[in-house]
Formats: sequence, C-alpha cells, structure tokens
Amino acid sequence: MARADYDLRDKVILITGAARGIGLAAAKRLSARGATIALVGLEPELLQKEAAALGGDAAWFHADVTDRDALRAAVDSAVSRFGGIDVAIANAGISPVGTVRTLPDEAFERTVAVNLVGVWNTLRATMPAVIERQGYLLTIASLSAPGPAPLMGPYTATKAAAENLTRAMQQEIAHTGTRAGVAYFGFIDTDLVRTGFSHAATQKMQANQPGKLFKPVPVSQAAKAIERGIERRAQTVVAPWWVRPALLGRGLFEFTFARTGADPAIAEAVRLADEAPMAPPEPPDAQTSSSGISTSRA
Repeated sequence: MARADYDLRDKVILITGAARGIGLAAAKRLSARGATIALVGLEPELLQKEAAALGGDAAWFHADVTDRDALRAAVDSAVSRFGGIDVAIANAGISPVGTVRTLPDEAFERTVAVNLVGVWNTLRATMPAVIERQGYLLTIASLSAPGPAPLMGPYTATKAAAENLTRAMQQEIAHTGTRAGVAYFGFIDTDLVRTGFSHAATQKMQANQPGKLFKPVPVSQAAKAIERGIERRAQTVVAPWWVRPALLGRGLFEFTFARTGADPAIAEAVRLADEAPMAPPEPPDAQTSSSGISTSRA
C-alpha cells in the first residue's frame, strides 16, 4: 500500500519534458513544497530560465529522451550533483494529428520514439537511483490509453503501451519498497493541446463529442494531481476528477468511441486530417537527437 506520508521536502525530483506545460507546472508546484528539481528537456534557454526562477538548488539538463546515452548522462549528472534521485516523472510526449491511412511514417515513428521509447529510457535510467531511495516512478499517460480516439492513433497506442509497461514494472519493483504510478490526464491546456486543437479536423471532432471530454482544463489541475500522487506514491493519478470514473468504466468508454466511428462528422474529420496531417510539433530549438547534454546550476 502506498504511504500517505511521503514528505516532498528535500526530495530530489527529476522531470522530463520540463521546459513547459505539465512538466514545468509540476516542477513549480513541487519546488514550492520544498523539493529539489532537476529539469530535463530540449530547450536549453528556457530550461535555464525556469531553473533560475525555481531558485534553491534546481538544475537543468539538456537531453532528448529518445537519445539513451544523453538521457543517462543527464541522470548521472543529477545523481552526482544531488546525491541521488527520489522521484522520476516520465512526462515528455508529443502528439500528431492524422489518420492511420495517411499520417507520414516519420510522424508515427517519432511519436513512438518519444512517447514509448522515451518512457523506457527514462524509467531504465532513473530506476537504480530511485530504487536505492525506495522512491517513486510516475509515467504520464493519458485518458486516451484506455479510450482510443480517431485522429490520435499513434498517440493513443504509445500511451497505452507506456501504461502497460509501467504496470508491469510496478509488480517487478514492489519487493524493493519502491512504488510506481500511471497518470491519466484528459485534455490539459498546454501548447501541445492548443496546437492539436487548431487543426480543422480536430475542431470537427470537438463539435461531435461531449463538451466536457474536449474542454481543456488548466495545467494547474495536472500539477496538483501529480503533487498529490507523489505524496501518496499512488498507483493511479488522474486529472480532471471525472477521469477516475471513466477509468472504472473503460470498457464502456472504448465502446462509446467505437460507436461514434460511423458518424458523418467523424468521417468529415478524417477527410480533413487526410488532406492535411499534422506532424507532432517540436520545440523551436529542439534537436531530433542530441549528442550530449548541457547542464547548469540555477
């Protein structure tokens, strides 16, 4: 059973995809609780700025989660600097918009590399240090893991795979006193979601689905859920609140999406996506694969 008294103060927490969005919001909230934060991401100037704003002993590390050597070097640097890692959050993720029939192969492969291989790399790199401190590993999945939707095939597939990878790991490390969890988030108001929602096909989908499902919630809700999840070393973390009952009825949830597949509005959304598939956006100064890491004190 997860402990309810896992004190965040002085815990070393490493977060991937931490330059913006959910990762950054979580970093700010956890730092305010007294945790020491290691930011990992692809935007060095932004990482440096945000680490400085966090203050204390926060640090940043420039690494692509798909580059196994660079990520391991970042983790090793964090361990060397802080003496260890208590919590690791595999948060980095991307999402293209398109159909299985016409989305470019490169967009699919990049999504798999970031959302699945990147999670694998993060868990593998951080696990020894986290186990040493009987800490907590958290994978950021999505409500789309149990509820796949049209135009999000690569994203939903990788999030479902990351979910099951983490669930298997939970059982493998339980005897060490270390805990692991999966976060299931609905649409959160991040750059990634706003970009995806700008596509005409997505807008068509929105018009045909329940308003609550497609209404983004503030990123603060995800950050708060992560904070609470770490405190409890919870197996399941959700945001917004209604995601939890959706998980309990995941079979019905999947049926609902499958049933709507014959709807004319979805057929029109598919046509729009096929005409203009949207590759997953990369940060302005991101590298597809970094050959090393950049580090700096805040």
